[in-house]
Amino acid sequence: MKLTALQALSAAIEEGSLRSAARRVQMSQPALTKMIRELEHELGAPLLLRSARGVSPTAQGRVLHDHAIKARRELELAVDAIQQISGHMVGHLHIGAVPLAVMLLLPATLRSFVREFPSVRLRVSEELFSVQLEKLRAGTVDITIGGLPQVLKSAEFQMEPLLQTTMVATASKGSRWLQARTLAALQDAPWVYTGTQRETGYAKLLFEQNGLPAPRNGATVNSTLALLSLVSTGDYVALLPRQIATQSLASQFVEIIPLVEEGLALRVGAILRTESAASPVVRHLLTHLHRAAYQVNAADRGPGFYKVS
Repeated sequence: MKLTALQALSAAIEEGSLRSAARRVQMSQPALTKMIRELEHELGAPLLLRSARGVSPTAQGRVLHDHAIKARRELELAVDAIQQISGHMVGHLHIGAVPLAVMLLLPATLRSFVREFPSVRLRVSEELFSVQLEKLRAGTVDITIGGLPQVLKSAEFQMEPLLQTTMVATASKGSRWLQARTLAALQDAPWVYTGTQRETGYAKLLFEQNGLPAPRNGATVNSTLALLSLVSTGDYVALLPRQIATQSLASQFVEIIPLVEEGLALRVGAILRTESAASPVVRHLLTHLHRAAYQVNAADRGPGFYKVS
């Protein structure tokens, strides 16, 4: 199986057109078509569905494409690692991060890292943790920063704790829910869940931690911006990291509900693939992340927020 054939297949799938794919890999369309046909013959399986509107992958084509992406990324990482071992800090890193990390850790991290390693190209994606983990597994993200699970069962990943924060209940300014003093009093409030499903929401975990059933699901969103929009303009309740809830931008519109119960403790850290941990540029990025976390700790010694040793 030739690398050029895999590149041709990937281009066809990603472009959805053989003509566009041929332009992308700089070969004629007949040559690209022949290459993909030979690959299909070699594997004994159809890889593309062809129609008047273009091409799309078969189930077999999707599997091969996914592995081709991983192989391409691994080759890129190998080239970068060889250069880095030689003392040339080049290459690129794709960082996945939750909003807390984007707001509190990444600004200082990227400022200092880019200043030290200007030839390393950085890309940041703000996404749900579950999505980040899948991209990390697929090799399309190099490192993720977000809430850490209590136990990471898979040996393919390595965790680097950075901070610990507290998820606190919030409501809009003037909301009737600000009068609540216990979680039980918020049982019937319309809660905003972040994630893809109610069963995995932080609100459910907080209520279970206090021996209560999960509260009513008023809405499910996939970003903190959407959560803030709903809470600040409606009759909703939601959990926010204390540092976001008290930042000047959010505190203009939302308040922390003064409950007798403690909030939900959440460890924040970085997760990376085990084989990536030895990469010089990744190790340098982790150093800058720890430095930024230390600065956040020094600026905020409030309850529920301290350095993780």
